[in-house]
Amino acid sequence: MKFTTFLAVLACASTIIAGCGGSEAGNGAATKAPTVGFVQAIEDATIDEARAGFYDALREAGYSEDSGTVKLIYRNAQGDAAALNQILDYFIAEDVDLIGANTTLAMITAANKTSSIPIFMMVAPSPEIAKLTKPDSAGNQAAPANLAGTYETLAYIDTSVALITQVFPNARRVGTIFNSSEPNSVNSMERLRARCSALGLELVEASVTSSNETQQVVQSLLGRGIDVFFALPDNIIFSSFETMLKETMERKVPIVTSEAGLVKRGAFIAYGADFYQWGHQAGESAAKYLKSGDLKSAPLEPVRLRKRTYNPQTAESLGLPAPAGFEPLQ
Repeated sequence: MKFTTFLAVLACASTIIAGCGGSEAGNGAATKAPTVGFVQAIEDATIDEARAGFYDALREAGYSEDSGTVKLIYRNAQGDAAALNQILDYFIAEDVDLIGANTTLAMITAANKTSSIPIFMMVAPSPEIAKLTKPDSAGNQAAPANLAGTYETLAYIDTSVALITQVFPNARRVGTIFNSSEPNSVNSMERLRARCSALGLELVEASVTSSNETQQVVQSLLGRGIDVFFALPDNIIFSSFETMLKETMERKVPIVTSEAGLVKRGAFIAYGADFYQWGHQAGESAAKYLKSGDLKSAPLEPVRLRKRTYNPQTAESLGLPAPAGFEPLQ
């Protein structure tokens, strides 16, 4: 073989090797699984449904751990604020590609921790209600630029309270408890007071700061002759719902709420978002971001799906007919 021919072959081989190496590097970069950190503030079966919806939406979009197309890191703070901060510090240190934040406290803490990692919120109110907005260059209130996902407004309370007057036309006294240390619960309570007043309902209320207080406080409200109990969607309600349900069922007082998951657990009726669908909607947005790499493809949006649901077993136990226009949940 002539020397010049040898050089040509060598050059070609080098090009092929370099091309293969580049292709492998390129494929490696292209197929490197993104990392999703998912943080939940408390352990609760109802809130877990939002996480399931979020994961399912990612899987349906082609992101699953089984196929090696995503790495999921799940952490639960178990109601501990210090643990919640440590979890988010860990996610930031791991440089996750995005954070799924389940419930208000998780979302607010994440937004206060990082302004660079995209946060996909769920089971939480709008950034304005959560007091996370700030004036932008035009003087308009704007959410943190890295905040995405799905939020709820307080409009569900208006409809939910109106349902009380429709389903229980003779009801006059509505009992409720709220978490005085949770901003979302306090905001919801203010809206509830206004709506009850507008509809001529007397609101009998009590504040709690721990689920350990729930039983005694609910017993006190029941002793004051309430006709209906309204369950606000806050962490104390979720974590102590069975205690509340036991007390109200013994007195034949129905629970009205705004979340289908609580209806599954025994509340009589609800109007509001299904937590699984809420998480699924947030997961759809997260998948759009992972595909595009551009947060503009997944802007913040309100919950799309709300529905009226009731629990047939609870209706039977309370001796109440199935409410017209409500979907039964088992």
